[in-house]
Amino acid sequence: MLTKQDLQVDKLLMERNGKVEMYYAPHNEYINPSAKVIIIGLTPGFTQMGIAIQEAIISLEAGLSDEEVCRTAKEAARFAGSMRNTLIHMLDTLKLHQHLNLTSCEELFQQQTILHTSSLLRFPVFVDKKNYSGAQPKLLSNSLLRAQALSSLREELNILSRALIIPLGKTVESILQLLVSAGELDKQRCLWGFPDPSGANGHRYKQFASQQEQMVKILHNHSWRG
Repeated sequence: MLTKQDLQVDKLLMERNGKVEMYYAPHNEYINPSAKVIIIGLTPGFTQMGIAIQEAIISLEAGLSDEEVCRTAKEAARFAGSMRNTLIHMLDTLKLHQHLNLTSCEELFQQQTILHTSSLLRFPVFVDKKNYSGAQPKLLSNSLLRAQALSSLREELNILSRALIIPLGKTVESILQLLVSAGELDKQRCLWGFPDPSGANGHRYKQFASQQEQMVKILHNHSWRG
């Protein structure tokens, strides 16, 4: 398994702004144009970055195309670890799988056609060499991070113009709300209120319970034709 010392190296460094650093990882370069659901997190962390790069090395050695390398890296790394299990449990509780004719939302991560996963910050961001939480600095007040987030979102949402959007946590929601206010995004497409499911959010289950009824209504009213 790749270590932090293997990952935070100059040849992968893309941007540096004070204590904020952005590194390259291949998995968020692939966009699934047929997706019916988009799950958007904040930024890949060490775990996702390490898995993605390790998978990319294996795929390159196997002679896969650049697109296939990025796709396989994404499928291996997306919300990998305990966060994926929490995410699946919450989505199953909302009965999202029933709208998609699936047995469980676990199948979302096993199929290539239905799900597109992404991050506000497409490439891994670290502050003081630690996973970025969205708090210090605040994403909206940091020119580098804000510009990166808006650019990535606009590109992906332009391609995936009908899919249900599931923003994970308030920071992700805040950027989507900017696009809604600018008339660039239909607010009816978004599952507002879904918490950040990572272990770093100690209130995730309480937040989920408080918004559960509202989120069930949003799913019921969503147009699933896209």
